[in-house]
Amino acid sequence: MDPSPLTVVPLSEQYDRVRQQTLNLCRPLQTADYELQAAEFTSPAKWHLAHTSWFFETFLLKPNLKGYQEFHPQFGHLFNSYYNGIGQPYPRAKRGLLSRPSLDDVLNYRHHVDQQMSLLMADESLQPLIELGLNHEQQHQELLLTDLLYCWSVNPMQPVYQALPSPVANTESPINDWLSFDGGIYRIGHKASNGFAFDNEGPRHDVLLQDFSLAKRLVTNREYLEFINAGGYQQPEFWLSDGWAWVQREGIVAPLYWWSEEQKPEQEWQQFSLNGQRAIELDAPVTHVSFFEADAYARWAGARLATEAEWEISARQADAAQGHFADAGRFSPRPVGCSEVTQNNGLQQQFGDCWEWTASPYQPYPGYVPAAGAVGEYNGKFMCNQMVLRGGSCVTPAGHVRPTYRNFFYPHERWQFTGIRLAR
Repeated sequence: MDPSPLTVVPLSEQYDRVRQQTLNLCRPLQTADYELQAAEFTSPAKWHLAHTSWFFETFLLKPNLKGYQEFHPQFGHLFNSYYNGIGQPYPRAKRGLLSRPSLDDVLNYRHHVDQQMSLLMADESLQPLIELGLNHEQQHQELLLTDLLYCWSVNPMQPVYQALPSPVANTESPINDWLSFDGGIYRIGHKASNGFAFDNEGPRHDVLLQDFSLAKRLVTNREYLEFINAGGYQQPEFWLSDGWAWVQREGIVAPLYWWSEEQKPEQEWQQFSLNGQRAIELDAPVTHVSFFEADAYARWAGARLATEAEWEISARQADAAQGHFADAGRFSPRPVGCSEVTQNNGLQQQFGDCWEWTASPYQPYPGYVPAAGAVGEYNGKFMCNQMVLRGGSCVTPAGHVRPTYRNFFYPHERWQFTGIRLAR
């Protein structure tokens, strides 16, 4: 696997590039857009800008820079996300109420932190923690976009983040063939010699797999429409108990952001995206589906979802750099054939486009031990009641993911760019 772009340039350049990219993503925003929080699971863009600076201030500047003066005495409380070991975080549901500090104050905070961080770049002992901070910020770059999409989706004016030409005429995707893999004992997890990884990607350990097959591409909107039109949302036999209860309770009839007046024929379905309200692109991967929906579709299709071990083994020979990520500037999944999406392992769309739900609960690997101190709250305390996703999406920064990367969300959540690959 090629090294991440965050490991082949000097650390100071890595820092400047990542921090600037967060600001670049905010260029299409108007001032009021920075304040939006349409649901508790989203955060305002202004909060993301401040929290990523808080991380560097809290875990690097305060403990390691002699004489450091914090930018504001209340920012440690306001922009703490969930680190209870270092104080009481401001309530997540109320982040959208923070009209003060102003956007200018937050931008000045970022500048202050960046100036002070430049004094720590030469300390090699701090490099792992700085790399963690940069990868943390890249995660928030993705969250900034997905949160903004959800917040704009409730606005009748249908704001557009990135205007694109209308999709080309839909031509049906090739049949979704299967690629087979031999069973056996495999080692999975991150190798320490392969550069940066989050702590939840290790330790490496052995797993026993049976023979399995994966679909060569992701499930498309066209295919998912067949599930909808066949009454998939009305047939409890395809749904897990919690999933069926969720569908009934929330009145779910289609993926998030899909809209059709009285559920007209397929050509009438619309989808809200960062590119605005558009007719669904039938041969693009279906996205913004929950684990419950992904699992139900797989059952309906006579298949299942892959385990995360199966997914990782299948991705070993793939080139993650060829995936469709945020750097392409499209911010929506693309159909097969629109880019170099065939990986050298024979699978398509494995990196980028959509995070792929797996059948694996998010749990610690054998021998996992969280880091000491508050930074150990980063991943370990969430290893309960969530499901693992793999591969990255069209709003993930290029170079951020690798075959061992473990994302995780609750099974009902779907505001991320989540999609489906079948297994059997």
